[in-house]
Parts: sequence; structure tokens; C-alpha cells
Amino acid sequence: MSDAASTPPEPIPGARLLFSLDPAVTHLNHGSFGTVPIVVQRAQQRLRDETESNPQRFYTRGLTDRIAHARRYLATFLGADPEGTALVGNATTGVAVVLQSLGLEPGDEVVSTDHGYGAVAWSVERECRRTGAVARTLTVPLAATDEELVEIVRSGLRPGRTKLLIVDQITSPTARLFPVTAIVTVARELGIPVLVDAAHVPGMLAVEVDKIGADFWVGNLHKWAYAPRGTAALVVAPRWRARIEPLVVSWEQENGFPLSVEYQATLDYSAWLAAPVGVFALRSLGVERVRAYNAGLAAYGQRVVGAALGLGPADLPDPGGPTMSMRLLPLPDGVATTLPEAIALRQRVADTLATDVFLAPWNGRGWLRLSAQVYNRAEEYDRLAEALPGLLAAAR
Repeated sequence: MSDAASTPPEPIPGARLLFSLDPAVTHLNHGSFGTVPIVVQRAQQRLRDETESNPQRFYTRGLTDRIAHARRYLATFLGADPEGTALVGNATTGVAVVLQSLGLEPGDEVVSTDHGYGAVAWSVERECRRTGAVARTLTVPLAATDEELVEIVRSGLRPGRTKLLIVDQITSPTARLFPVTAIVTVARELGIPVLVDAAHVPGMLAVEVDKIGADFWVGNLHKWAYAPRGTAALVVAPRWRARIEPLVVSWEQENGFPLSVEYQATLDYSAWLAAPVGVFALRSLGVERVRAYNAGLAAYGQRVVGAALGLGPADLPDPGGPTMSMRLLPLPDGVATTLPEAIALRQRVADTLATDVFLAPWNGRGWLRLSAQVYNRAEEYDRLAEALPGLLAAAR
């Protein structure tokens, strides 16, 4: 175990005051829903007030230009072409847009891995049922090296049949960093388009989307980039842009991607328009400073809670690098091995320990995923480490 995981990082002065979180609750699950800084909440509320003061003016005078301005700022932050980027509600929405734009036919297949997000898997299954295509899942061991992972993907692709590969950049259930650039290179050699589900990437990792080379890339800005919830970016390579169809047709349909996807009449656009304030808040704290703190604290939390559960360094899953702000721990055998059991245990931890965590089953075992954000402190993980073993023992 590295010294970084043994010693928590020094807190960023004043960072906790930027959020309106309930101080009676320990919030260790930033990865699921994010947390919006107060300054961003206020910016969004001003936009809502502006809308209600004169709805006709808001929706009919320059709204698409304002959306495009926000998009350009956010795309630049992500290292993506603004003309190939559309703002959408979340990563799952972006995936749905791509799937229904592919024109799948009977006999086609969509390939993903068993580390994928559940709602994305359901979206794939629904589109395959609708079109007669087939969904196929590749099994990737949790401890697989990057080289092994790439080879598993290479072996699982079938040129001529595989019409799309979906791969996570950071996996949600297993908090693992995948080598997406190498995977995209392999898929391109085989002539297979790739959709990168990067729901957790914006804000957590330094990223230059265009350099990844994926056909499609989608990431949420409302998790680690401090944007209001309902803000994500769908980035599409040039050769696909004319084929992208929105889930719902609007008056911008004839203008094509990205406006045809973004503009949906009387939606609440305040989240997108306020999202640049979230990136500004992140930059004001210091992007690298925030990332280093979050990653260091997550590693510390994994170590201390793991030790309390009787896990040594060899038992703790490696996230694939030192930059991850989420860490995974295996629960004792027989605990939270099904989704209903995991939900019940998560609620029990919340009610009994006043602590919010992410618990979920994966491959027949229950797992605890810990997040770290600038509002967290080392003592919060210490308290969880002290109380969790007894609660888990009672749950068995």
C-alpha cells in the first residue's frame, strides 16, 4: 500500500462551505448524483427567474445561441469539437440517441462489457428487441490488466456483425479505469464503431475527447464538474453527425446535429446555461488540486474501511491508476448479493450510520463503492470504518 493511501491529503481550505449539504449526514456517494455548489445553484435559479419573468422572450429571443455558447465552453473544457458536441440530459440519454440513430437490423449485434451501467444495458436490450439485433456482453475479470482487457475486447469483436462496441471509460459498478484509447484503436482496425460511456470522466480526469478517437463519447458534467443535474455532453465524430436523429423531433430538426438534439421546445434549459459556472467553480478551486485531493482521499477511504473489514492491500481492487476519485471494496460473502438486498443495506447504512454510500451487486458479490469530494474529510471514512463491520455482521 502506497504512502498516499496511508496518509489522507490536506483539506482544501473553505471547500466545504461551497456546498449546501446536510451537515448531519456523511456524504460518501458523490459519484451517483453529484453535488451542486451554492454559486451554481444561484446561477441556475437566476435563469429560472428570468424564464418566468417573461417566458416568450426567454424561449424566442436568442435561446439557441445561448445554448450554443454554453456548449462551446463545455466542449472546450472536454477537449471536444463544439460543432460535434450536443448537450443532453445525461449519459443514458446520449447512449439512447446513438442507438436509435445506428439503423440496426436483424443479425446485427451490439457488444459491451459486464462492467457497464445497468440503464445502458437495458437501453441496448430495448433497441435490440425493437430492431431484431442482438446484445452481447464480454466478461472482463476485475483484476484484468489493460493489455488483457484490450485482448478480451479484440477477441470478442466480429467484423461484419458487430455494429457497435460500447465501453466505459470509468466503470460505474466497479470504479475501474478502462484504456479506451487503446480499445478504440483496436476496434477501428476492425472497422467497428465505438461508443465510450464516460459518465464519470468530466471533472474527475483530464480528458481530450477528440484525441480518444471514438465515434461517440458521452459524459455527465453534473457529477464531477459541478454542473446542475441534467447536464451531459454527447460528442459525435464527423462521419456520423448527419445520421444522428433526436429522440424527439423539434423545430430545429432541419438544422441538424447538434441543435436538433439539444432544442426540445419548453424544456428547462437552466441547467445547461448554468453549467459553465460549475466548471468555473472547479477552476477557481484549482482543477488539479481538486483531482489530487479527491483521488488521495478515496484511496485513504478504501484502505481504512478495507482494513476494518479484514481486507489487506491485495484484497482491494486496483482502479487502474492513482487518479480515481472512486474506490471499490468487496463486502463479506453473502452480503448484498442481489439488487434488492443491496438497496436495503444501503438504506440501513443511511438510517443507522447517517452515511450515504453506494452499494450494489456485481458478478454475484456485494460491493461498496466509496467516493471522495472536496467536502469530505478523512474522519468521515474513519467513522464508517469503525461502525460498518458491526452493521454488516448484523445484516448477515
